[in-house]
Amino acid sequence: MSQTEGQQHPIGLYLKIWGLLFVLSTMSYMVDYFHLQGMLRWSLIIIFMLLKAGLIVSVFMHMAWERLAIIYAILLPPLCILVLISLMAAEADYIFWARVLFFGQSADAVAGHP
Repeated sequence: MSQTEGQQHPIGLYLKIWGLLFVLSTMSYMVDYFHLQGMLRWSLIIIFMLLKAGLIVSVFMHMAWERLAIIYAILLPPLCILVLISLMAAEADYIFWARVLFFGQSADAVAGHP
């Protein structure tokens, strides 16, 4: 019986990634500690969140060594969602004007303007 072993990485790599995740989490908490407000706060929180998620996915899920897996698992679903959002945005004006036409109201009344 032949057994295939998975790829093993040195424990030092995992310790460095855990350390980096700890630093990024600390920086994320510091955003609240220093009472940052507005777009700076939300952009920093999102940046730290995406960096942590990227590290976890790439190292702990072994996707840093598999280029095709990153494309299919990470890039393809958001791309599909963006396509669906753009299709909905393209249809929004059509639906708006169809409602105006068939419900017999003015465009201002439908849009919420008096």
